Amino acid sequence: MSIETRRTVRDELIADLEGVTRVIVAAVRAEIPAYDSLQPAQLDEVAAIAGWGASRVLDAWVEDSALDESDLLRFRGIGAARALDGRPLPVVLRAYRVAGAAVTDLVAARAVERLEVTDALALARLWMASIDALSEALYAGHSATAERLGADRERALQELLDDLLTGRHATPAAIADRTRELGVRLPAHPVLVVAALPGGRDADDWWRRLVTGAETERAEAPADLLTRTHEGLGVALLPPEPHAVLARRLAAASQPVRAVALADHAVRELPRAFRLARHALESVPARALVGPLAGSHRLLDDADAAVLAVAAGHRDADPSALHRLVLGPLGENRALLEGLDAFLATGNAADAARTARCHAQTMRYRLRRIRELTGRDPRVPWDRLVLELALLGAPAGAGAQQPVRRASRHTVGP
Repeated sequence: MSIETRRTVRDELIADLEGVTRVIVAAVRAEIPAYDSLQPAQLDEVAAIAGWGASRVLDAWVEDSALDESDLLRFRGIGAARALDGRPLPVVLRAYRVAGAAVTDLVAARAVERLEVTDALALARLWMASIDALSEALYAGHSATAERLGADRERALQELLDDLLTGRHATPAAIADRTRELGVRLPAHPVLVVAALPGGRDADDWWRRLVTGAETERAEAPADLLTRTHEGLGVALLPPEPHAVLARRLAAASQPVRAVALADHAVRELPRAFRLARHALESVPARALVGPLAGSHRLLDDADAAVLAVAAGHRDADPSALHRLVLGPLGENRALLEGLDAFLATGNAADAARTARCHAQTMRYRLRRIRELTGRDPRVPWDRLVLELALLGAPAGAGAQQPVRRASRHTVGP
């Protein structure tokens, strides 16, 4: 064992502590989705803790010692802070395991030829002992704070929804444990509803009653429904139901609601779906919101959100997915696809028929079938844009694509 060699390696790493910290944070963000979605201020905090933790472990390695009481007290405080900001304990513990592996890899990469076997074993033993000690401290701080917060079940349910929308869970098992503790059954493919709320009312209660139908049926809203309001937005996770049913419910609201409902997304896909929904509400033009009832807004769906993302070059834009969402129901029917392309190019059925070299009555039949299968009418400006971008987003060999399952929606026009 060479303490001097350990000290030299430690000093080299500490001299580049900023670079070491970047490597650790990058490893944690790559391995754990919850950390990749953190805000800049939160990432700065993660970096500060990573730098301090790496320094303390390397010091203890050189001194052939262990984490002391002051270190463990700090870890207990970190655990309490993570409970307050809603980061689940399994995610936090996994982050420290990933960080430990990153530090070990850095030591090996820099000094594998200078260290003896006893030095490497000492670092491995130290890290295992440190993980045990800091895990207990983190657990104590996290559980004590979580127990205090858990007394307010409504707040706990809202925090669960926040965590699902930001990806703050390490594994499906962590989600299952938390929902079981709260007595909530989460659908495998829930409907995510996001709405811009009108002001001047008790938003939380009104929103909960609206999305469950209690506002119009004078019934009680389910106690364990995952809903919340924040910064003018209402969010809810609902069991699967037809898009048209939900659209009628929101259209009957006492005040008009501008909303988007995204269906058939797995729980792990909710962060991306939420980003798309929020972007849709922020960027949707008025012509896309004309509802079937006077003064109401049409309920936007996955295709609407996908079009707005593609048009804006949003980070989650996916032209191929848009093509499947909108035109998937047409399958491999080249006559319908060519008829749609001809109509979009000419703007009327007669000219489209000449372009497609078919009878005008045949073209009108094709357009009717397109409306029936896609729920989009190419004569309506917004639907025309949706169909146009979907057609342009066709991947190579799109004719062989299979139809995708999609939520039903109102058909516009005859």
